[in-house]
Amino acid sequence: MEQRHHRFKRAVAQELMLRGSVDFSSVDEYRRFLEAMFERLNAGRRQRLAEEMAVMKELPERRMESARRERVKVDSGSLIYVDRNVYSVPSRLIGEQVEARLYMDQVEVWYGQKKVEQMPRLRGRRKHRVDYRHIIDWLVRKPGAFEHYRYRDELFPTSRFRMTFDLLQEQLGRSQGSKQYLKILELAAKESEVRVDTALRALLEAGDEQISAKRIEAMLGAEHGTVVRDVQVAAVDLSLFDQLFSAREVLQ
Repeated sequence: MEQRHHRFKRAVAQELMLRGSVDFSSVDEYRRFLEAMFERLNAGRRQRLAEEMAVMKELPERRMESARRERVKVDSGSLIYVDRNVYSVPSRLIGEQVEARLYMDQVEVWYGQKKVEQMPRLRGRRKHRVDYRHIIDWLVRKPGAFEHYRYRDELFPTSRFRMTFDLLQEQLGRSQGSKQYLKILELAAKESEVRVDTALRALLEAGDEQISAKRIEAMLGAEHGTVVRDVQVAAVDLSLFDQLFSAREVLQ
């Protein structure tokens, strides 16, 4: 197996060299590249494979477990530590024991025989994946923890959120600025990140320094209240069809 693994890596390196690039636009493109390579490598083995398949038994009805399971406790920051990496989970699970199922490319979090979260698996060690939607309720209750939060950079979904935070800190001070920003972030989590970001862009581009959660909430409410009632549809000029038929007859 070790020798076959060595030959496989060498074959991949040679294929990439012939390809002239190691960059792929997506994981699916890389998978298609490997499938095509396997097709060529295994072309001479099809007859022997057919001989083996003829005498092989049926596969078991139940699929073998393909995930590694770990029992972990959600800490006070709504984080779990799995395979030496950090993931956030919904804050309602703080203090509870959950089961993390590690697959090749994803991590599932199960609680009480129910899957409560699924996220891409981190590659490497000492990395983190923190979703502000998981911890916003906890931060709103304890805004003082925001200033020294270890993964604070993950709580700025876009550059406009960061600009808003800096502006609020300058205007209201650290404590009040953090509280106001967390209320805006809560709106993004519970309403729509895209819509809140659009509202922040409008206020920042207008040079309006009176940014607050209440004002943004009012802007979002105004969007909901906008209803188009009068729709004008221009009448179709049927003579245009006659002109098309006439032009076709001339061409023929």
